Amino acid sequence: MSSIGEILVNTLSPDQLTRETATTQLETAASEDYKQYVVMLCQELANEQSQARMAAGLALKNALTARDSSRREEMSQRWLSIDQDVRGQIKTLVLTTLGTSDVRSGVVSAQVVAAIAAIELPIGQWTDVIHQMLQNLQTENTNLKQCTLQAIGFVCESIHRDILTAQANNILTAVVQGARKEEPSEAVRLAAIRALYNSLEFVEENFNREGERNYIMQVVCEATQSTDVNVQIAAFECLVRIMEYYYEKMPFYMQKALFGLTVQGMKHEDERVAKQAVEFWSTVCDQEIEYENQRQEALENGEQAEVTSYYFAKAALPETLPTLLLLMTKQEEDDDEDDWNLPMAAGTCLSLTAQCAGDACVAPVIAFVEANIRHTEWQFREASVMAFGSILEGPSPELLVQPVSQALPFLIEMMADPVVKVKDTTAWTLGRISQFLIECIKPDVHLPALIEALVRGLGDSNRIVSNCCLSLMNLAEQLQGLDVEDTQPGPMSPYFDGIVTALMAITGRNTNEAFSRTSAYECISVMVSNAAKDTFPSISLLTTSILDRLEQSISIQNQIVGVDERNSHSELQSNICSVLTNVIRRVGGEIAPMADRIMTVLLQLLSAAPKHSTIQEDVFLAIGALTTALETEFARYLETFAPFLFSALQNHEEYQLCSIAVGLIGDICRSLGPQSAAYCDQFMNTLLQNLQSPVLHRNVKPAILSCFGDIALAIEGQFANYLDVTMGVLAQACNIRASPTDYDMIDYVNQLREGIVDAYVGIVQGLKAGERSDMLLPHLAHVFEFLNTIFNDADRSDPLLRSMIGLIGDLAGSFPGGQIKSLLLAEWVAVCLKEGRSRHQNTMTKEVARWAKEMVKHATA
Repeated sequence: MSSIGEILVNTLSPDQLTRETATTQLETAASEDYKQYVVMLCQELANEQSQARMAAGLALKNALTARDSSRREEMSQRWLSIDQDVRGQIKTLVLTTLGTSDVRSGVVSAQVVAAIAAIELPIGQWTDVIHQMLQNLQTENTNLKQCTLQAIGFVCESIHRDILTAQANNILTAVVQGARKEEPSEAVRLAAIRALYNSLEFVEENFNREGERNYIMQVVCEATQSTDVNVQIAAFECLVRIMEYYYEKMPFYMQKALFGLTVQGMKHEDERVAKQAVEFWSTVCDQEIEYENQRQEALENGEQAEVTSYYFAKAALPETLPTLLLLMTKQEEDDDEDDWNLPMAAGTCLSLTAQCAGDACVAPVIAFVEANIRHTEWQFREASVMAFGSILEGPSPELLVQPVSQALPFLIEMMADPVVKVKDTTAWTLGRISQFLIECIKPDVHLPALIEALVRGLGDSNRIVSNCCLSLMNLAEQLQGLDVEDTQPGPMSPYFDGIVTALMAITGRNTNEAFSRTSAYECISVMVSNAAKDTFPSISLLTTSILDRLEQSISIQNQIVGVDERNSHSELQSNICSVLTNVIRRVGGEIAPMADRIMTVLLQLLSAAPKHSTIQEDVFLAIGALTTALETEFARYLETFAPFLFSALQNHEEYQLCSIAVGLIGDICRSLGPQSAAYCDQFMNTLLQNLQSPVLHRNVKPAILSCFGDIALAIEGQFANYLDVTMGVLAQACNIRASPTDYDMIDYVNQLREGIVDAYVGIVQGLKAGERSDMLLPHLAHVFEFLNTIFNDADRSDPLLRSMIGLIGDLAGSFPGGQIKSLLLAEWVAVCLKEGRSRHQNTMTKEVARWAKEMVKHATA
């Protein structure tokens, strides 16, 4: 039997078989005796003579934590099952190993410390770990200080802020001490700055105290001037996060230091430093855009905004804008389009700056464009087009119309530039014009040349296909979208066949390089969704081609080997299904002649789908569209399809598929109407079982409740057979509450309540249509109590308020003879209807509230 050290060394072997054997041995050791396994790994990590220390540390960390939450919980319980004495010995050993002479092993030890702390601190154990590490910093051992600070940083990163807030003072004192310019070791200083970065979220009280804040800002600003580039990068990263968390505290520091430091940083010779300085200004813009949105929302609601923007981005424009434009010219021939480089960061920052500074950006950028758009060096041509596209959102359209109209013919010509990167950016800019300033594109004047250039681009490099598709999609949505029901030819109709033919040629390729094939399929879907009716014959031919491709993809499915090929094939089928779904939705009932073939292919896809394949979700969406299009005619497929539907409903592990299947029941019931009653016993039983499942993801449950309303609306009075059990289930769901501090739960409760109200609305309307409303009377006191609870909940959503007001109106309409007069005259009902009509509500809510008020007035007269 090999020693643990030998096995660990073998996990790093270049020989695959040796690696796999060693990995299996480690897994076996962990499963047979977990305690002994982690003890051996810890001893190996602490052994200064071992060649496997790094491997031991990584294996130990991986035995304590995982990315998957359920797996992480399982590992936590295994660790806690070890007796405290042994755990204490391991913790002492890893803390000691932080001071090892091998810094790499010390860093891995820091990760192990954080992994253990993440398990124990939330349950009140190892409470002195921060204190123990802070003592390590009172030493001259540079390695110990460096690795301890890294451990503190890892702990801050991995543990919820509330758990560490009580120790914020001690942590902050330690990391700021290590980050000072007086610290002789730049490695220690770097570790301290990174630890400070991870602690910023929970030191709010310290930042609120001016003296402490001044000192922190001084230390970070001084670190941006370090002789060590890595320290500079970390310091600018800190400034980015400080701006994100503490914007409202920044005016003094912007004036005194940050403005100059960051503009200087953007010009730094090391691109990594410059990118972080650019990111600082992007973060400023993000904050100010968000504050402006909040200000506008408060204005609409007649309220005072809770936040204040200091308009830093606009004030800094004379310095930042020329710098950003210069940085955008720094493209290299061999830059990988997937790499986040400095010119990309600068372009993004310019786009955000335009949204903040608005009209002030236009004149300087137009001057830059005019000076460089014909430049002999492609980098300047590309930068000028990128700059032009970046300012199309933010400034007033009136100011942009003239320069865009003047530039449009030249931009179309630039789609023939000899440099691919210039063509790609030009296609992107044309897409932005189509999105934000469609009024500049005159169909008779510009469309022939524009579409010719974009279609030519589709046949060019795969790199520019995505942006050509983006432009075509924006054109289709903006020009055609408003007139899709018009029987007259649309502006895009003359070009439909040519565009789709070019796109289908791309989708026929065996490669999806630069997502070209996926983009082409998406573009076809958008073209179809926004097509005018005169293109329906072309859409019919397209449907035949799409079905041919689906059938072909099924026929070769068994020949595919390898995970990558299988994933690519699954993505291809998903893209084709998406086009088919959009075709069905667009042509509606006119799909009927092809329905048999479509349903046959879709059922074949379901039969051939591998386990856990997402293609089932895409097929269900297509069948949902077909259900809506065929209405009662879909009934002939239901018997064949039902086994797949119920299988999906019972597949609680694949909750997204289950959720789509629940929605499909609603589609079927709406389409078949009373005919769906024959299937409702099985529908209702399955849905009720799903509600009680402890395995099914909770996000499916609001959709199930809403589906009860769809069923009731479809089968009307026949829903009386399910009324009592359904109202009982809804009553239970009404009792679920959320803690005021649990924001995820608040969102979920709002979704759940929307589902409950949808169910009540469907039941009320269905029973009214079936003349069985009186059956509701025993349940209505509880319904009104629930609605009162919603109304008095400060966290209720606006859609929920509108839905509940609609339900009050429906109930009043169902009982016009005064049977529920006392419930409708409750004081809160009048207040609720008044709030629904208040000026800060949107138009739809106001209309519903006015209608509900009239219904209540008649029912209580």
